[in-house]
Amino acid sequence: ALLHERTALHSWPDLRPILDGIPWAITGAVATRAYMPERMTRAMDILVQREHCQAVRRRLQDAGYRVAPVLDAPYFVADGTEIDVICADFPWLAEALNNPALDAASYPVLSLPFLIVMKLLASRGVDLGDMTRMLGLASDGELNQVRATVQRYQPADSEDLEALILLGKREMAPDAGEPSWKDEL
Repeated sequence: ALLHERTALHSWPDLRPILDGIPWAITGAVATRAYMPERMTRAMDILVQREHCQAVRRRLQDAGYRVAPVLDAPYFVADGTEIDVICADFPWLAEALNNPALDAASYPVLSLPFLIVMKLLASRGVDLGDMTRMLGLASDGELNQVRATVQRYQPADSEDLEALILLGKREMAPDAGEPSWKDEL
């Protein structure tokens, strides 16, 4: 049952009032909690269009967040909470930010199809695990939306997507227990 719950156990800052009027959505590990059991992470990643990046940074700083230097992206830290602002110009970004899903805390998160596209682009080990769990718990209708979005924006990854769906369905099946080979030990 726990493997199939969607929770918002970790409290993340509510950026909706700060970023009002700017299209944005949560991505990364915090966004996955809308589609699979919540997992731990040190930072909340938000995705914005490159054209809004300076306005987002300015608003976060005006709200008391401070920039902490890192190698690849600025983090805004308030009370120990890290916010990673990802500024991008993906061809699908406007569509994704104008149609976010909501997580259990009602925060805007990337919809499952676009979150899968983001994770396919990143393709780190943790992203592969996230994708198999999210896809394994997705309905047939959701999977068809993911397939269509990947085919449209990342067609080279369509075959890999099918493998991830298969792995996810096996991993997250309600009767998935210990591997059968353990009975032979």
